Amino acid sequence: MRIVLGVSGGIAAYKAVHLLRLLREEGHQVDVVPTRAALEFVGRPTWEAISGRAVTTDVFESVDEVRHVRLGQQADLVVVAPATADLLARARAGTADDLLTSTLLATEAPTVLVPAMHTEMWRHPATVDNVAVLRDRGVDVVEPASGRLTGADTGPGRLPEPEEIHAHLRPLLDGEGACPRPADEPAAASDPIRAEEASSAAGPLAGRRVVVTAGGTREALDPVRYLGNRSSGRQGVALAEAALAAGAEVHLIAGIVETELPAAGPRLSLEHVESARELQQAVAAQAPSADVLLMAAAVADFRPADYAAAKIKKTDDVDAPTITLTRNPDILAETVRARPARGGPTVIVGFAAETGDGATDPLELAQTKLLRKGCELLVLNRVGEGLVFGRDSTEIHVLASFGVQGVLGDVEPAHVVGTKREAADAVVDRAARLLVAAGGRF
Repeated sequence: MRIVLGVSGGIAAYKAVHLLRLLREEGHQVDVVPTRAALEFVGRPTWEAISGRAVTTDVFESVDEVRHVRLGQQADLVVVAPATADLLARARAGTADDLLTSTLLATEAPTVLVPAMHTEMWRHPATVDNVAVLRDRGVDVVEPASGRLTGADTGPGRLPEPEEIHAHLRPLLDGEGACPRPADEPAAASDPIRAEEASSAAGPLAGRRVVVTAGGTREALDPVRYLGNRSSGRQGVALAEAALAAGAEVHLIAGIVETELPAAGPRLSLEHVESARELQQAVAAQAPSADVLLMAAAVADFRPADYAAAKIKKTDDVDAPTITLTRNPDILAETVRARPARGGPTVIVGFAAETGDGATDPLELAQTKLLRKGCELLVLNRVGEGLVFGRDSTEIHVLASFGVQGVLGDVEPAHVVGTKREAADAVVDRAARLLVAAGGRF
């Protein structure tokens, strides 16, 4: 596919470099068309090195090729990320004062604009009007993400992550027609604030509620010490972000995490817990109203049987204390068992962190756990020193119960090696496919 990737002059231009790489790795021919301001953030050599194509910004460069018209005419897809408030205004007005706006004016290919700007600029009546007009013309103006902006500001206006943009483009890249668009309600489509509140993302989980657990748990021994684990929470956060990108309403139950949590918003609510029993209560309260439950939290199997109200002292005349452990509740199995009576998720996804025991392969242990727990899907992580914990990369196997293997067409466990976001996308995709196919229970 021939793609034009426009880049306008915002600080988020650096994210477009990764988007370019994702497109190139799929074999697409990508012509990068930055504005002059964009080159202040990311230089021409970077774009040319990754795209393998010459980069120009002005209509008077490569005049013999009539580049300002040919790029748009020959494109199968035009994407602008980031699209600043200024770029949106110029696109709406139909100006052609540089190569990017000339290309936008000359193309008949599907056009996707991915805005990035400060919240006040996104909500300004001029921008609201510009977005409404562009959408009325058939341009796909993607809703910006909500989160940390330049400086200390936070709110809607953040450029979505490159993986989210890439996922949004998937239908076009696969030749399946238009990208998912906001619902055709005029007020929601023309007002960015109302569009957020209306859960405008029309992905495969639009209108669905997803509950995600993330991070580790801590089991108090005394007021100072606790039993814990090495979970960073990154996989759980990636799952929440993937579910949001798929259009879901997400409730994230976060235990102890060592990564930045996404900002709460119209489609994302946050709840914090510490111990396994607190997590048990939170899941029991949230599961009955969920369509999907993603149990990515690393829950402690045991806790101290006795809690010392005062710090346990180390003295020379006292032997080292013996700590007696008691078993924590099996939250995953409990939720599956409670589902027929209390209602709840159509799809429950468990996670298994396995090291193997020298005699048994982790995949065999995960198969046994899937049968024992009774959930629809189980995600196996091979863990240990230097593996998975705290890293952006991961390797997972997604196992399906016998009852849903035929639905997915995945008799063998799906195998994903890549970033935790790529793993999350694979898990969320399977959950969404099960929901569509199920129409009820398995």
